Amino acid sequence: MKKKINLVESNLLNVNDMSEKFLLILVFLGFSNAIEWKFPADFKFGVATSAYQIEGGWNADGKGTSIWDTLGHNRSILVKDRSNGDIACNSYNKWEEDVQMVKNLGVDTYRFSLAWTRILPEGYATRVNQPGVDYYNKLINKLIENGIEPVVTLYHWDLPQVFSALGGWTNPVIVLHFANYARKAFELFGDRVKTWITINEPRLICEEYKGLVGDVTENFPLGISEYLCAQNVLKAHAEAYHIYDREFRKTQNGKISITVDMTWSEPATNNSEDIKAAEQNLQFDFGIYTNPIFNFDYPKIVIDRVARRSKMENFTQSRLPQFTTAEKLKIRGTYDFLGINHYVTMYSKAANEPPITKPSVKTDAGGERFRDEKWKGCAANWIKLVPWGLRNLLKWIKINYRNPEIIITENGYADDGTEVLEDDGRIEYYQGYLNATLQAIIEDEVNVKGYMAWSLMDNYEWTHGYELRFGLYHVNFTDPNRTRTPKKSVKFFKNLTNTKTIPN
Repeated sequence: MKKKINLVESNLLNVNDMSEKFLLILVFLGFSNAIEWKFPADFKFGVATSAYQIEGGWNADGKGTSIWDTLGHNRSILVKDRSNGDIACNSYNKWEEDVQMVKNLGVDTYRFSLAWTRILPEGYATRVNQPGVDYYNKLINKLIENGIEPVVTLYHWDLPQVFSALGGWTNPVIVLHFANYARKAFELFGDRVKTWITINEPRLICEEYKGLVGDVTENFPLGISEYLCAQNVLKAHAEAYHIYDREFRKTQNGKISITVDMTWSEPATNNSEDIKAAEQNLQFDFGIYTNPIFNFDYPKIVIDRVARRSKMENFTQSRLPQFTTAEKLKIRGTYDFLGINHYVTMYSKAANEPPITKPSVKTDAGGERFRDEKWKGCAANWIKLVPWGLRNLLKWIKINYRNPEIIITENGYADDGTEVLEDDGRIEYYQGYLNATLQAIIEDEVNVKGYMAWSLMDNYEWTHGYELRFGLYHVNFTDPNRTRTPKKSVKFFKNLTNTKTIPN
């Protein structure tokens, strides 16, 4: 409340128009309806999960093996608690309970991903596994029956193991196989699924986990594999988009796009060099993936810096593979909305050029990055409570990508399980980020149409195993039944979805 009063007081000092001043005074006095601080009627709230993190049933009913199955079985030393997702939340068997939890929240949408190998066990579109298809059909039908819109992600990191030996996403052959898989998914589920996400968080696929799953770094040195991966991810996304657009859109009437994780980089000062460093970080973090889709090619700063550093490293050509004109044209415009996952804000500061050692995206990006030690954190050390970072990011997207429709497909807070059900930190987090979203919609006129909390329930958090808990619902992983229990934040979300306003 103090923050709102301070905001009104500061605005009053800068308002000359008496009618505007009157409205601000009304807000100051508590008449909040004078200015409609409420989400638009068509704004959709949702929750999100992904297949490997919740389903379990890793080899049930004919499912094939993914790279994360292999990591969990053969390289679990890379996971903090040495766990795997073989059972996870057991959603393969408890899907009906999951749907009831979603319904209890009162949200409009439920985002989940398909396990590629549950549908196509060998990875190739040569054999469909009917029990896997039946599982997703039952889930989709039950969601619709309960008035919940399914939002389906085709790929959330669980690549079929068969493609690992080929180099995974660094091998161009993956583009065709992903396209075949996407077509099959549209055929099987597109009559009911009206919102599709092709690929989730390409940066993490290409930069964070490439050395853990698939041993890509044994085939390609750092600074090359990331860019090969990025190029193939963009081509695969574009192929899936065009297949949907050409073969299915007319009859299925849905929409399709990509989801990109977006770290906001704030200039450490108003110095022009720090502003430049922040822009470089934005373009290397996510512009590599979004600029070809929304504009025409990789960002110029990325092209120029990688070429310059490649020359200094004695490469005969840039480590960044170039698109042909035909490829640029095919990728440009492949979006019906932009899905963004946002967790991180950092300050960016100009710094001396990194030394020429082993090449990487990080050294190509340059600059110095840091967090404010005063920012409130959570159990995940990379997540801080910085809502203004999201608002600045949304404004940046509006300006640079011509104000596209945006769906925030992930945003969330981690606890370590000690808070258990009294998750006040999570409630504070959601209050802040939802308020920033609402400010962007009302004050900045950014075209945000949805917000999905990560996550519906505690789940397998990749290399953190079960040590980090992002869920609105607590899951007891020591109980064979994987009992789900609502946390305090469930009540918060029910109030949010019921009133379209942010509960205090």
